[in-house]
Amino acid sequence: MLDQLPPEIRVHLDALLPTFVEHGLAIISAVLILIAGFWFAGKARQWTIAGMARIPGIDEMLQNFFGTLVRYLVLIFTVLAVLAKFGVQTASLIALLGAAGLAVGLALQGTLSNVAAGVMLLIFRPFRSGHYVEVGGIAGTVKLLSLFNTELTTPDNVQIFVPNSQIWGQALKNYTFHATRRVDFSFGISYGDDIGKAMDAIRAEFAAEPRCLKEPEPFLGVGGLGDSSVNITARVWCATSDYWPLKFELTQRVKERFDAEGITIPFPARTVYTGKD
Repeated sequence: MLDQLPPEIRVHLDALLPTFVEHGLAIISAVLILIAGFWFAGKARQWTIAGMARIPGIDEMLQNFFGTLVRYLVLIFTVLAVLAKFGVQTASLIALLGAAGLAVGLALQGTLSNVAAGVMLLIFRPFRSGHYVEVGGIAGTVKLLSLFNTELTTPDNVQIFVPNSQIWGQALKNYTFHATRRVDFSFGISYGDDIGKAMDAIRAEFAAEPRCLKEPEPFLGVGGLGDSSVNITARVWCATSDYWPLKFELTQRVKERFDAEGITIPFPARTVYTGKD
């Protein structure tokens, strides 16, 4: 079929054929490099996480962070290798990227600040994976710290992604950082009830509960005199994991003990005048 073409066209095709072959091989090589690079990036992330999991004291949050970082580094080298197959001078490209870094940084201030904040969170470690934290009005259990955001899960199983810069730039409450927490109660009794008897009832419930720690010892005192009640403040320490179960159960048991011993918990009453005699 090619023999039927005019001689001048065959000459041009013969001249272009090596170029087509060369570029075709370059494209095939680039595709193979991309496939291998993406595969290796995923494997490198898995290997990094698995390797760091064997190191004592390295929690899941750090493992995932460095695993993701290694994956991105492999992808960057993969792209540079593909460009090199097409004759792009990677050294010049790197220099060009460095020169354009300032402009890109200005355009991506928010993204880069999230990366910087993520690094600071890793250095100072205000929380770990599994901790329950509150920041900027958002509360949840920490699941993952990535390069750009932190993943939280709320108690009702809602997933929340918070930018790292918002976490680092605000006051953060970590409710599970320490092994123990103090549980505060406020019980109101009638003015006609015996305060000492009510306190003894509360102490008895604290003493009967094995989750209440002996040290620091529980505290009871009159916290205030309300419009219709004497308010008793009670404080007891427990393991952090027992905080909410203990608070709910002791509130119920103290109420039931008050009922059994005839101690009343007053509630507001309102007298309505109709204007008629």
